[in-house]
Amino acid sequence: MHLPSSLFPSIDLTYIEDKYSGLSTQALFNALNTIKANKVDSMSSSGYTETKIWIPTNPRGAERLPPGIVAPESDLFLRRLWGLPSENSNWLPSKDLTIKPKYLVTFTVGYNQKNNIDAAVKKFSENFTILLFHYDGLTSEWDEFEWSKRAIHVSVQKQAKWWYAKRFLHPDIVAPYEYIFMWDEDLGVENFNAEEYIKLVKKHGLEISQPGLDANSAGLTWAMTRKRNDTEVHKDTDERPGWCNDPHLPPCAAFVEIMATVFSREAWRCVWHMIQNDLVHGWGLDFSLRKCVEPPHEKIGVVDAQWIVHQSVPSLGNQGEAEGGRAPWEGVRQRCRKEWTMFQDRMTTAEKAYYASLGITDPYNLTAN
Repeated sequence: MHLPSSLFPSIDLTYIEDKYSGLSTQALFNALNTIKANKVDSMSSSGYTETKIWIPTNPRGAERLPPGIVAPESDLFLRRLWGLPSENSNWLPSKDLTIKPKYLVTFTVGYNQKNNIDAAVKKFSENFTILLFHYDGLTSEWDEFEWSKRAIHVSVQKQAKWWYAKRFLHPDIVAPYEYIFMWDEDLGVENFNAEEYIKLVKKHGLEISQPGLDANSAGLTWAMTRKRNDTEVHKDTDERPGWCNDPHLPPCAAFVEIMATVFSREAWRCVWHMIQNDLVHGWGLDFSLRKCVEPPHEKIGVVDAQWIVHQSVPSLGNQGEAEGGRAPWEGVRQRCRKEWTMFQDRMTTAEKAYYASLGITDPYNLTAN
C-alpha cells in the first residue's frame, strides 16, 4: 500500500523551536495535530481508506503493529543521551555500545557488605553487566567505587533476591545475556574467576550451576554443593542414608543451592516463570530447578575448579521486624521455611492437575501397553 507523503509532513524541529521559541511545547503540538487532522479529513473525502494491520503472530498486544517495528526484547545496556543511536547501523560506528556485555551478574546488597561486594565485582570482567539490588535504600553511597558508576542500581527497601528477580529480570529483558549470575552478598571469592567459570560451564554443558563451596563455608548442608578437589565439575554425590530415593534426583543430583546460582539464558526463561510472586525468599526453588532442563542430572552441576566461601552473614535477616519477643531474623527465617512448604504444595498441586487433565492418575508408575 502506498501512502501519500503529504500525510506525514516533513518537520524541521530545530527550525520550529527557533522560530516559535515564545510558544509552549503544548501549543506547538496542538497546531501540528490540527494540520494533520485537516490532511486526514481531505484524504477521507477523496475516497482514501487505510488497510488495518493485524498480525496474530506478533507478541500479545502488538498485533496492530507492522512486524518490522516490533522490538519484543530489551536489554540492560547503558546508552548515551546524545549522539546517534547507531547500534544497528551498517555504516556508522556504534559509540553507544563500545562494549556489549555477554553476561549479567546480580547481587542483592546492603551497604554494610560494601567491601565484600567490591571484592566480588572485581572478579567479573567488562564482559559482565553489574546489577545491584539494594534492600537498604542506600545507592549513591556506592559511588566511592569506580565500578559503581557504570553499574545498574535498583533500590527497593526490605525485599529479597527473588522478589527483585521476578520483577526486574524478565527473560525478555535479560535475553542478550548468555548467562545470568544470581548471587548473594556474603560470598568469598578469593579463588574465583568469572571468565574461567564460564569456560568450564560451557565445556561441561551446564545450564544451571554454582561454584563449589569451600570446606570453610558456614552452614554446609548439602554434600552436592561442597567443593571437590579431584575434578573440574561434579554432577552427583552420595548423601546421607535415606535422603535420596533416586540417584538422579535432588539432593544427590540435578541440584544446586540458590545462594550463588548461575543460569543459562534458556534455563532462566523457564525458571523465571516458576518463581512465585509472593514467595520472595525462593526457598524450595533449588529442588525444582531440574524441571527446567533435560536431562537435569547432566545439565545441572557444581564447578569445583572455581570455588567460593559462603560466609553466611545474616544481613537480610536483620531487615525483618521484631515480633512477639523474637529477634528480626527469626521472623524472616520462619517465613523462609513456610515459603518452602507452600512452594512444594503448589508445585505438587499444579502437577497433579495437569496429569489429571490427561487422565493420568499416577504419572510416576506408567507402564507400557
